[in-house]
Amino acid sequence: MVFEMAKAKELGADLVEARLDLLKDFDPTQHLQILINNRPLPILITYRPIWEGGEYVGDESKRQEALRLAIELGSEFVDVELKVARDFYSSIEGKKPENVKIIVSSHNLENTPSVEEIGNLAARIQASGADVVKIATTALDITDCAPLFQVLVHSQVPMIGIAMGEKGFISRVLCAKFGGYLTFGSIEAAPGQPTIKELLDLYNLRHIGVATKVHGVIGKPISHSKSPHLYNAAFKSVGFDGVYLPLLVDNVSDFLNTYSSPDFVGYSYTIPHKLDGLRCCDEVDPIAKAIGAISCMVKRPNDGKLIGYNVDYLGAIAAIEEQLKDSNGRSKSGSRSPLYGKLFVVMGAGGAGKALAYGGKEKGARVVVANRTYAKAKDLATKVGGEAIPLSELEKFHPEEGMILANATSVGMKPKVDDTPIPEEALKHYSLVFDAVYTPKLTRLLREAQEAGAAIVYGTEMFINQAFVQFERFTNLPAPKQLMRDVLARYT
Repeated sequence: MVFEMAKAKELGADLVEARLDLLKDFDPTQHLQILINNRPLPILITYRPIWEGGEYVGDESKRQEALRLAIELGSEFVDVELKVARDFYSSIEGKKPENVKIIVSSHNLENTPSVEEIGNLAARIQASGADVVKIATTALDITDCAPLFQVLVHSQVPMIGIAMGEKGFISRVLCAKFGGYLTFGSIEAAPGQPTIKELLDLYNLRHIGVATKVHGVIGKPISHSKSPHLYNAAFKSVGFDGVYLPLLVDNVSDFLNTYSSPDFVGYSYTIPHKLDGLRCCDEVDPIAKAIGAISCMVKRPNDGKLIGYNVDYLGAIAAIEEQLKDSNGRSKSGSRSPLYGKLFVVMGAGGAGKALAYGGKEKGARVVVANRTYAKAKDLATKVGGEAIPLSELEKFHPEEGMILANATSVGMKPKVDDTPIPEEALKHYSLVFDAVYTPKLTRLLREAQEAGAAIVYGTEMFINQAFVQFERFTNLPAPKQLMRDVLARYT
């Protein structure tokens, strides 16, 4: 633990929490002095009992005795649970050094109560004599972070407010915006908890303040997304006061209604929320309306209206055209798109599939939509004046050679990297294959297409091209394109 405290300091922590209940064979009289004397930073001593979600199962009086000893030995902070705070304060008889702060904590391991209940709880904790109020709840939905933010922003005393679990992740970063006293970062990655490095380097925690604008990528799942790396680095490089978060959202409408303040200003949309996002817009760009899905939403500053765009097709089609020009020789393309007249097969009829089919049609390609549900393929094909086939029949579909294939499904995405939407044998009929999946960069589909002799276009190209457009919509500033490319290259 002494070694890990030094590591925490090296990584940039301001304070270390020592969880005594996680130590094996811990003897307070023997070990506390070593721990406190060798602290490289101010220390918070926590000895969490099992009834509050910790590991300590022994005698309660001995546990409190260890906390009193920590105070005597000069620990800067001690965590005491609300349930026993009155007894603990009585036992120290008001004899507490000026430089020691007592954090009185409450942990709800089941859910997140209402804002009124959290407010009342904070008042009770404050009344117990706490120097710092700590309330940790369990987020069952991303909207559960909002009551904590509301209480934090109005708290008259130092307060820590955290929603635990993956759906509470944003509370660990945005507490800096709403006045939280501190947040917790781990040395190594832990579920639902950012590392110290992520807090400081990825989310630029020290620069988050009251005026910081909140952006993020809305999806489910979302932990795989590289977007936070891209946008946070880009925001920082141009001096834009914004943060970009992974947003694990179950219900788009609930999320937008809950976080309706003017500082929640821009979102990227990914699987499976591109259609729901469109339904929640006040206004939709004509292109996004034609596609029937959005990939980007911006809150207009003058009236707070939510405006939806689809920039996926711009990124994907531009990348495919670029590769076709290189393959065919640039001089041959003339003023028409190199996609013009080509048979363009799109796998998938969801948001990305619609974007690609629409983009292909705009460029004069003959569009074929292949989807597991034939009715959805037919519906999309009709809108773009194309043809529809069931995905199961795509393997035998090769009316001509030199076709273009675009995968707009999530098949092959991490962690299922061994999956592919079409057998390798069928790929020999295509001159170019594009995969919208970008984690991993080289999917099985692209690897096998390359082996079959086709040119390939990585999903990262679609991703980076549309990211430039989104950045400019979010900030009204030119995108730092080379920096964004460099960042993406590091994470793919």
